[in-house]
Amino acid sequence: MLQIFAQSLFADEFFTLNNLPVIVLLGLGLLLIFVLFTVFMRFFPLWIQSVMAGAGITILDLVAMYFRKVNSEVILRSKIMAVQAGLDENVVTTKSLEAHFLAGGNVPAVVQAMIAANKAKIFDLDYQLATAIDLAGRNVREAVQTSVYPKVIDCPTPSKNRVTLDGVAKNGIQLKVKARVTVRTNLRQLIGGATEETIIARVGEGIVSAIGSAETHGVVLENPVRISKTVLGRRLDAETAFEIVSIDIADIDVGENIGARLQADQAEADTRVARARAEGRRALAVAAEQENIAKVEESRAKVVEAEAEVPIAISEAILNGKLSIFDYYKLKNIMSDTDMRASIAKGLPNSNTKN
Repeated sequence: MLQIFAQSLFADEFFTLNNLPVIVLLGLGLLLIFVLFTVFMRFFPLWIQSVMAGAGITILDLVAMYFRKVNSEVILRSKIMAVQAGLDENVVTTKSLEAHFLAGGNVPAVVQAMIAANKAKIFDLDYQLATAIDLAGRNVREAVQTSVYPKVIDCPTPSKNRVTLDGVAKNGIQLKVKARVTVRTNLRQLIGGATEETIIARVGEGIVSAIGSAETHGVVLENPVRISKTVLGRRLDAETAFEIVSIDIADIDVGENIGARLQADQAEADTRVARARAEGRRALAVAAEQENIAKVEESRAKVVEAEAEVPIAISEAILNGKLSIFDYYKLKNIMSDTDMRASIAKGLPNSNTKN
């Protein structure tokens, strides 16, 4: 029968206008068989995996993923992980995994985070929150790991070129502190919450403030736990992506006497101010002295000017007959006698010194 059909198929009389519908149907059938064979060969291994693992993904689902540009291998592997781990199939569905993949999310990381949270009995993480954390750019798997196994942060951070946190007690003594902060991830505040840098900054501020409120540095050295209690009581993890478990003082050393140095600097500044004020007063005194000297010279000039008018007055008196020539010579003799006595008086100390 097949031999007869093949002979009639390849016979020249078969390719006629009357047999054209049969030829078209035969070509379409062959094409359909080829397409089905190609689909079967491409998706059959994945479908077998789905059937063996009970993932519930059919060949039609795999074909639809191909046309939607979804990586069927990633979706299948993730769905198998979810089913084998016992996650709720009504929550982690194939459609939800495809939607997260099309949104640009990391589907295996989300499923692994869900499995880790389920095994660790962390009920704060559901599928919607896990996908939101992943799409926000956070590592959801690392967040779950940090929530299960708390993370230790050094304060201050060694990479910031700071070795210790420096605080000054009320007595002026500086203390250098190293602290370690143990935190766990707060999954509910991971989206939009502050990062590790904020935790480190707040803890550093709290430690410096706690040291500054101590009356003496000895109180802090005797009981470093008071720093931890003071800092923990301020709820520094508010609005952050982490929850502070504990704050431990790793090391504390005594630094400089900042109070004494500040007092010395203040005394030096006061000395400079006093010197400046004294110099100002000395300058005023010198200016006043120079002003008095100028006044003396001015008075001497007036005396000389007055003495210059005496001969004129004498000549006018002689011309007017108010003063005779004998009176004039008598006056000159008196003046000469006065000058002689003055010169003798000036020479007496020198003569006594010689004797």
